[in-house]
Amino acid sequence: MPRFRSIGKIKKKHLLITLLLVVGAIVYLYRAPIFSFIQDRLTLEIRTIREVVSEEGAVISVVEKASPAVVSIVEKKVILSPFSGPLSQEQGIGTGFIVNANGTILTNKHVVSDQDAEYSVVTSDGKQYEIKEIHRDTLYDLAILKVNASGLPTLSLGDSDLLKVGQTVVAIGNALGQFSNTVTRGVVSGVGRGITAGSVFGGQTQYIDDVIQTDAAINPGNSGGPLINLSAEVIGINVAMASGAENIGFSIPISLIKPVVAQFESDGRIIRPFLGVSYFLITENEAQLRGLPQGVFVQEVITGSAAKKAGVKVGDVITKIDGKEITQTNSLAKVISAYNVGDSITLTVSRKGKTLTLKATLGEAPTN
Repeated sequence: MPRFRSIGKIKKKHLLITLLLVVGAIVYLYRAPIFSFIQDRLTLEIRTIREVVSEEGAVISVVEKASPAVVSIVEKKVILSPFSGPLSQEQGIGTGFIVNANGTILTNKHVVSDQDAEYSVVTSDGKQYEIKEIHRDTLYDLAILKVNASGLPTLSLGDSDLLKVGQTVVAIGNALGQFSNTVTRGVVSGVGRGITAGSVFGGQTQYIDDVIQTDAAINPGNSGGPLINLSAEVIGINVAMASGAENIGFSIPISLIKPVVAQFESDGRIIRPFLGVSYFLITENEAQLRGLPQGVFVQEVITGSAAKKAGVKVGDVITKIDGKEITQTNSLAKVISAYNVGDSITLTVSRKGKTLTLKATLGEAPTN
């Protein structure tokens, strides 16, 4: 009996060891993926935190670099009061940004559209400069301002043609005309949009195509301010927000503006080729829905313009210029801007179902 008990103890010991090995193997096999999952999850969380911190740091750096070159635009106007006579009224109405240390500033045309008013700019450090010159561009909602100053901080102009939907952008502006250098952050929500822009403070409206859409908050007073990428380069001029919606703002692509600025710095004035039509874009989807050709629908033909002399009429749809199709991404404004004053172009026009070919010689755009 003692011998059998001894053998039984040995068998029980071997069985216990075997059981422990099996359990250990099972635990290892099942827990290894868990450990791997946890490790992967932690790695992902750490990477995400690093990316967030890195992006926040990039945004802060952009704001620090850009803010000194962003200015508030102030309008001063004399109004007649029936009780006290003439009164001088001054209010912040928009935003601009400095592109040349000698006092060249960009903003929207509709911000400085009142030719009876006087305008000045206020820098981020509180200095105020009277605007000596205003050069208005009729093709885009653009105005180039000049102040008597030197050594001013500036912003670099980037390349909006390289923009990607989803790219992070920063907007800086004089929100509501009273909160200067307000910063908002968002992404590029779309490109190639068409809008009608105007100022909530009054003035003219204008249809602009091929603009950038962003969800960075664009408030009244932000008009004319810069839309900036994370390299602290201007990639758009904030021009409008969608009425009755949230987080839908629009900017004029800076690649359309850069040639105008370069030419202005060379000649001291804006010289633009001018066709002379007011229009709205018929997109590919709208063309299919309405049974119309894709292009621009002519709403007005300016008297004495190249379009008028060529025979363009209200109701025409201009579909091509020199064989180049007019689309959302290849807008009429973009195509025309590639020409010079005096160049001859061929217009392909759809009129009441018929296709016409018209010849036009581009004139010079009026500056006011």
